[in-house]
Amino acid sequence: MTTSNVQGLVLRTAEKQGVPGPVAQELLAHSRPCLHLVHFQKLTPAQQQGARPAARTGGLPCLPEGVDWPDGRDPLVLTVDCGALPREALDIELPSDGSLLFFTSIEYEPESSVVLHVPADASTTQRSAAYELDGQAEQVRVYEPDVLYPVPGLTVSPEWRDAPATSAFLDSVVDGDDVLDHFEDAVRRAAAGGASYGVGVQLGGFSSPWQLPPDEGDLVLLAQIHGQAIDLDVYTQTLIVGTREDIAARRYEVLEFEQQV
Repeated sequence: MTTSNVQGLVLRTAEKQGVPGPVAQELLAHSRPCLHLVHFQKLTPAQQQGARPAARTGGLPCLPEGVDWPDGRDPLVLTVDCGALPREALDIELPSDGSLLFFTSIEYEPESSVVLHVPADASTTQRSAAYELDGQAEQVRVYEPDVLYPVPGLTVSPEWRDAPATSAFLDSVVDGDDVLDHFEDAVRRAAAGGASYGVGVQLGGFSSPWQLPPDEGDLVLLAQIHGQAIDLDVYTQTLIVGTREDIAARRYEVLEFEQQV
């Protein structure tokens, strides 16, 4: 979605919601694009027509020769096909091809987590979940694989409501917070074209944390993974952040992982 399209969408939604133009402009100034990765049934019927998958939850990793499961033996929770992502949809730089593999624990606080990039031209083989530890047969946790589809979206910084026009609106309108909640929700739904994205996977944009946001200062969100997007019985949220420079340079080993419950 182009900048002018986003602006038009926000201003039209503001008019419908009875929100002043200056408040809508401040929301725009505090917004960032994202990609929602959702299950097929979360797409609208129109979006389902010709939908192209871009990621997969769970399953076993396909890795190049000489590359094995990361040392912590954390599960593979997400594989992203970088070449299938809408390139214009993000303001962080991801690889243009190949796959990003996310290994982390979603059931409890991970001791180690890893993001790997596998180039598109790499010769790969699927790795087994079985391994040996101190002479004992062990097995990595493998989640049921499921396909995810990309939906461009919009996220809003919580600092938006501290901006001058928005702050004045809150001071002058009864139930102003509720009005802005409905406005923000309507903007995000419209930006996602009506797709349901609440419990899923998000790439880029601002985080929607349950506790304090980890994407502050120089840190930006690479990915936000709800446990229920991987396993319906897991009620956690994993947030992966790094600097724009490290993400662009593929220095994934310095990324920070935070789990919230």
